[in-house]
Amino acid sequence: MSKIVITGATGELGQLVVGHLLTKVPASEIAVSVRNLEKASMFADKGIEVRFGDYEDPASLEKAFAGASKLLLISTPEDDSVARIRKHVDAIEAAKKAGVKHIAYTGFAFADKGAFPPLGNVHLATEYTLRASGVAYTILRNAFYQEVFVNPGLQTFIDSGVIVTSAGTGRINTVTRDDLALAAATVLAEDGHENKVYDLASSETWGYDDLAQILSDVSGKTVTHQSVTDSEALAGMIDAGLPEGLAQFQVALYQTIASGKEGNTSTDLEKLIGRKPTTIRESITEFLKK
Repeated sequence: MSKIVITGATGELGQLVVGHLLTKVPASEIAVSVRNLEKASMFADKGIEVRFGDYEDPASLEKAFAGASKLLLISTPEDDSVARIRKHVDAIEAAKKAGVKHIAYTGFAFADKGAFPPLGNVHLATEYTLRASGVAYTILRNAFYQEVFVNPGLQTFIDSGVIVTSAGTGRINTVTRDDLALAAATVLAEDGHENKVYDLASSETWGYDDLAQILSDVSGKTVTHQSVTDSEALAGMIDAGLPEGLAQFQVALYQTIASGKEGNTSTDLEKLIGRKPTTIRESITEFLKK
Protein backbone atom coordinates (compact mmCIF):
# COMPACT_ATOMS: atom_id res chain seq x y z
CA MET A 1 0.00 0.00 0.00
CA SER A 2 1.31 3.45 -0.88
CA LYS A 3 1.85 5.83 1.99
CA ILE A 4 1.78 9.52 2.76
CA VAL A 5 5.16 10.06 4.43
CA ILE A 6 5.87 13.01 6.71
CA THR A 7 9.36 14.09 7.73
CA GLY A 8 10.09 15.97 10.95
CA ALA A 9 6.94 14.46 12.42
CA THR A 10 8.05 14.81 16.05
CA GLY A 11 8.54 18.58 15.64
CA GLU A 12 5.85 21.10 16.57
CA LEU A 13 4.57 21.55 13.01
CA GLY A 14 4.93 17.88 12.11
CA GLN A 15 2.86 16.66 15.04
CA LEU A 16 0.08 19.07 14.12
CA VAL A 17 0.14 17.93 10.49
CA VAL A 18 -0.18 14.29 11.51
CA GLY A 19 -3.05 15.17 13.84
CA HIS A 20 -5.00 16.89 11.08
CA LEU A 21 -4.16 14.22 8.52
CA LEU A 22 -5.60 11.54 10.80
CA THR A 23 -9.00 13.24 10.46
CA LYS A 24 -8.78 12.90 6.67
CA VAL A 25 -7.19 9.50 5.94
CA PRO A 26 -6.78 6.21 7.85
CA ALA A 27 -3.68 5.79 10.02
CA SER A 28 -2.69 2.83 7.86
CA GLU A 29 -2.06 5.24 4.96
CA ILE A 30 0.40 7.39 6.95
CA ALA A 31 4.07 6.88 7.72
CA VAL A 32 6.50 9.17 9.51
CA SER A 33 10.21 9.58 8.92
CA VAL A 34 12.03 10.42 12.15
CA ARG A 35 15.52 10.35 13.66
CA ASN A 36 14.40 9.21 17.09
CA LEU A 37 12.16 6.15 16.91
CA GLU A 38 11.38 6.18 20.63
CA LYS A 39 10.21 9.79 20.46
CA ALA A 40 7.75 8.75 17.74
CA SER A 41 6.14 5.97 19.77
CA MET A 42 2.91 7.98 20.05
CA PHE A 43 2.46 7.61 16.29
CA ALA A 44 2.96 3.86 16.40
CA ASP A 45 0.32 3.67 19.13
CA LYS A 46 -2.15 5.20 16.65
CA GLY A 47 -1.36 2.68 13.93
CA ILE A 48 1.00 4.92 11.96
CA GLU A 49 4.12 3.30 10.51
CA VAL A 50 7.30 4.77 12.02
CA ARG A 51 10.42 4.74 9.85
CA PHE A 52 13.98 5.83 10.57
CA GLY A 53 15.18 8.70 8.42
CA ASP A 54 18.03 11.11 9.11
CA TYR A 55 19.02 14.07 6.95
CA GLU A 56 22.63 13.28 7.83
CA ASP A 57 22.20 9.84 6.23
CA PRO A 58 20.62 10.15 2.74
CA ALA A 59 20.52 6.36 2.32
CA SER A 60 18.22 6.14 5.33
CA LEU A 61 15.91 8.70 3.73
CA GLU A 62 15.60 6.65 0.56
CA LYS A 63 14.45 3.70 2.66
CA ALA A 64 12.11 5.89 4.73
CA PHE A 65 10.50 7.31 1.59
CA ALA A 66 10.00 3.96 -0.16
CA GLY A 67 6.49 3.40 -1.46
CA ALA A 68 5.39 6.97 -0.81
CA SER A 69 2.70 8.37 -3.05
CA LYS A 70 3.19 11.72 -1.35
CA LEU A 71 5.96 13.12 0.83
CA LEU A 72 5.79 16.14 3.12
CA LEU A 73 9.32 17.51 3.34
CA ILE A 74 9.36 19.77 6.39
CA SER A 75 12.38 22.07 6.14
CA THR A 76 15.21 21.39 8.58
CA PRO A 77 15.95 23.72 11.53
CA GLU A 78 19.68 23.80 10.73
CA ASP A 79 21.17 27.26 11.43
CA ASP A 80 23.78 27.23 8.67
CA SER A 81 22.10 28.16 5.38
CA VAL A 82 24.32 26.10 3.08
CA ALA A 83 23.95 23.06 5.34
CA ARG A 84 20.17 23.43 5.26
CA ILE A 85 20.10 23.61 1.47
CA ARG A 86 22.39 20.58 1.20
CA LYS A 87 20.11 18.52 3.44
CA HIS A 88 17.04 19.54 1.48
CA VAL A 89 18.73 18.63 -1.81
CA ASP A 90 19.79 15.24 -0.40
CA ALA A 91 16.21 14.59 0.72
CA ILE A 92 14.80 15.48 -2.70
CA GLU A 93 17.32 13.20 -4.40
CA ALA A 94 16.46 10.39 -1.98
CA ALA A 95 12.76 10.88 -2.68
CA LYS A 96 13.34 10.68 -6.43
CA LYS A 97 15.40 7.49 -6.05
CA ALA A 98 12.66 6.02 -3.86
CA GLY A 99 10.07 6.69 -6.56
CA VAL A 100 8.05 9.27 -4.64
CA LYS A 101 5.36 10.65 -6.95
CA HIS A 102 4.63 13.99 -5.27
CA ILE A 103 6.65 16.13 -2.83
CA ALA A 104 5.14 18.90 -0.71
CA TYR A 105 7.72 21.25 0.78
CA THR A 106 7.35 23.79 3.58
CA GLY A 107 9.02 26.93 2.26
CA PHE A 108 8.78 30.59 3.23
CA ALA A 109 5.98 32.98 2.28
CA PHE A 110 6.75 35.65 -0.30
CA ALA A 111 10.36 34.52 -0.62
CA ASP A 112 10.19 35.54 -4.27
CA LYS A 113 9.22 39.07 -3.23
CA GLY A 114 12.25 39.67 -1.03
CA ALA A 115 10.78 38.61 2.31
CA PHE A 116 13.48 38.16 4.97
CA PRO A 117 16.41 37.01 2.77
CA PRO A 118 18.20 35.00 5.50
CA LEU A 119 15.28 32.57 5.31
CA GLY A 120 13.91 33.32 1.88
CA ASN A 121 17.09 32.52 -0.03
CA VAL A 122 17.42 29.09 1.58
CA HIS A 123 13.88 28.18 0.66
CA LEU A 124 14.12 29.55 -2.87
CA ALA A 125 17.19 27.36 -3.45
CA THR A 126 15.18 24.33 -2.35
CA GLU A 127 12.24 25.38 -4.51
CA TYR A 128 14.46 25.52 -7.59
CA THR A 129 15.84 22.07 -6.77
CA LEU A 130 12.31 20.70 -6.54
CA ARG A 131 11.35 22.24 -9.87
CA ALA A 132 14.46 20.77 -11.50
CA SER A 133 13.90 17.30 -10.00
CA GLY A 134 11.11 16.32 -12.35
CA VAL A 135 8.98 15.13 -9.42
CA ALA A 136 5.52 16.67 -9.02
CA TYR A 137 5.64 19.24 -6.24
CA THR A 138 3.56 21.54 -4.08
CA ILE A 139 5.38 24.41 -2.42
CA LEU A 140 3.77 25.44 0.85
CA ARG A 141 5.30 28.84 1.57
CA ASN A 142 4.63 29.31 5.28
CA ALA A 143 4.40 32.79 6.76
CA PHE A 144 6.16 33.57 10.03
CA TYR A 145 4.80 31.47 12.88
CA GLN A 146 2.50 33.57 15.05
CA GLU A 147 3.79 31.68 18.08
CA VAL A 148 7.19 33.34 17.63
CA PHE A 149 5.57 36.65 18.55
CA VAL A 150 2.96 35.36 21.01
CA ASN A 151 5.15 34.27 23.90
CA PRO A 152 5.84 35.00 27.58
CA GLY A 153 7.75 38.14 26.54
CA LEU A 154 4.39 39.84 25.96
CA GLN A 155 4.00 40.14 29.72
CA THR A 156 7.25 42.13 29.82
CA PHE A 157 5.74 44.61 27.36
CA ILE A 158 2.63 44.88 29.49
CA ASP A 159 4.63 45.37 32.70
CA SER A 160 6.92 48.01 31.19
CA GLY A 161 4.21 49.66 29.13
CA VAL A 162 6.41 49.91 26.05
CA ILE A 163 7.49 47.86 23.03
CA VAL A 164 10.82 49.05 21.61
CA THR A 165 11.67 48.12 18.01
CA SER A 166 13.29 49.59 14.92
CA ALA A 167 10.45 48.34 12.70
CA GLY A 168 8.79 51.73 12.39
CA THR A 169 5.31 51.54 10.91
CA GLY A 170 6.15 48.47 8.83
CA ARG A 171 3.83 45.48 8.84
CA ILE A 172 4.28 41.72 9.03
CA ASN A 173 2.21 38.67 8.11
CA THR A 174 1.97 35.86 10.67
CA VAL A 175 -0.18 32.74 11.02
CA THR A 176 -0.42 29.91 13.53
CA ARG A 177 1.33 26.59 13.15
CA ASP A 178 -2.01 24.84 13.52
CA ASP A 179 -3.51 26.67 10.54
CA LEU A 180 -0.41 25.88 8.47
CA ALA A 181 -0.59 22.23 9.53
CA LEU A 182 -4.23 22.01 8.48
CA ALA A 183 -3.34 23.42 5.07
CA ALA A 184 -0.52 20.90 4.65
CA ALA A 185 -2.78 18.02 5.68
CA THR A 186 -5.39 19.19 3.18
CA VAL A 187 -2.85 19.16 0.34
CA LEU A 188 -1.62 15.71 1.35
CA ALA A 189 -5.12 14.25 1.54
CA GLU A 190 -6.44 15.75 -1.71
CA ASP A 191 -5.57 15.53 -5.38
CA GLY A 192 -5.15 18.52 -7.68
CA HIS A 193 -2.35 20.39 -5.91
CA GLU A 194 0.48 19.19 -8.14
CA ASN A 195 3.00 21.78 -9.35
CA LYS A 196 1.37 24.62 -7.44
CA VAL A 197 2.83 27.24 -5.12
CA TYR A 198 0.80 28.50 -2.17
CA ASP A 199 1.71 31.51 -0.04
CA LEU A 200 0.22 30.33 3.24
CA ALA A 201 -0.30 33.69 4.88
CA SER A 202 -3.12 35.85 6.14
CA SER A 203 -5.12 38.37 4.15
CA GLU A 204 -4.37 40.79 7.00
CA THR A 205 -1.08 42.09 8.39
CA TRP A 206 -0.13 43.81 11.64
CA GLY A 207 2.48 46.24 12.91
CA TYR A 208 3.97 46.92 16.32
CA ASP A 209 1.58 49.82 16.86
CA ASP A 210 -1.22 47.27 16.43
CA LEU A 211 0.52 44.89 18.82
CA ALA A 212 0.72 47.62 21.46
CA GLN A 213 -2.99 48.38 21.04
CA ILE A 214 -3.95 44.71 21.29
CA LEU A 215 -1.92 44.30 24.48
CA SER A 216 -3.55 47.43 25.91
CA ASP A 217 -7.04 46.15 25.08
CA VAL A 218 -6.47 42.64 26.42
CA SER A 219 -4.54 43.57 29.58
CA GLY A 220 -6.33 46.79 30.48
CA LYS A 221 -2.94 48.52 30.82
CA THR A 222 -1.61 51.11 28.41
CA VAL A 223 1.16 49.80 26.14
CA THR A 224 2.83 51.94 23.48
CA HIS A 225 5.26 51.22 20.67
CA GLN A 226 8.50 53.18 20.55
CA SER A 227 10.46 53.03 17.29
CA VAL A 228 14.21 53.61 17.60
CA THR A 229 17.25 53.19 15.35
CA ASP A 230 18.64 49.74 14.55
CA SER A 231 21.72 50.39 16.69
CA GLU A 232 19.59 51.51 19.63
CA ALA A 233 17.35 48.47 19.30
CA LEU A 234 20.37 46.16 19.14
CA ALA A 235 22.02 47.74 22.18
CA GLY A 236 18.78 47.59 24.15
CA MET A 237 18.26 43.89 23.51
CA ILE A 238 21.87 43.03 24.37
CA ASP A 239 21.63 45.12 27.56
CA ALA A 240 18.48 43.17 28.43
CA GLY A 241 20.45 39.92 28.21
CA LEU A 242 19.54 38.68 24.75
CA PRO A 243 22.41 36.82 23.05
CA GLU A 244 24.08 39.05 20.47
CA GLY A 245 23.41 36.68 17.58
CA LEU A 246 19.71 36.53 18.37
CA ALA A 247 19.58 40.30 18.82
CA GLN A 248 21.18 40.80 15.40
CA PHE A 249 18.67 38.39 13.86
CA GLN A 250 15.84 40.40 15.42
CA VAL A 251 17.20 43.67 14.08
CA ALA A 252 17.49 42.14 10.62
CA LEU A 253 13.82 41.23 10.86
CA TYR A 254 12.94 44.76 11.98
CA GLN A 255 14.79 46.08 8.93
CA THR A 256 12.77 43.99 6.49
CA ILE A 257 9.54 44.87 8.28
CA ALA A 258 10.40 48.57 8.07
CA SER A 259 11.22 48.19 4.37
CA GLY A 260 7.71 46.93 3.63
CA LYS A 261 8.83 43.53 2.37
CA GLU A 262 6.98 41.61 5.10
CA GLY A 263 3.61 43.26 4.48
CA ASN A 264 2.39 41.04 1.63
CA THR A 265 -0.95 39.25 1.91
CA SER A 266 -2.53 36.13 0.42
CA THR A 267 -5.83 34.23 0.49
CA ASP A 268 -4.22 30.85 -0.30
CA LEU A 269 -4.31 29.68 3.32
CA GLU A 270 -7.91 30.74 3.78
CA LYS A 271 -8.96 28.81 0.68
CA LEU A 272 -7.16 25.63 1.76
CA ILE A 273 -8.48 25.55 5.32
CA GLY A 274 -11.95 26.88 4.50
CA ARG A 275 -11.96 29.77 6.95
CA LYS A 276 -10.09 32.90 7.97
CA PRO A 277 -6.75 32.14 9.65
CA THR A 278 -6.44 32.78 13.38
CA THR A 279 -5.59 36.46 13.92
CA ILE A 280 -2.80 37.85 16.09
CA ARG A 281 -5.46 39.36 18.37
CA GLU A 282 -7.13 35.97 18.82
CA SER A 283 -3.81 34.30 19.58
CA ILE A 284 -2.79 36.94 22.12
CA THR A 285 -6.17 36.91 23.82
CA GLU A 286 -6.07 33.14 24.23
CA PHE A 287 -2.45 33.14 25.35
CA LEU A 288 -2.81 35.80 28.03
CA LYS A 289 -5.95 34.23 29.47
CA LYS A 290 -4.18 30.92 30.21
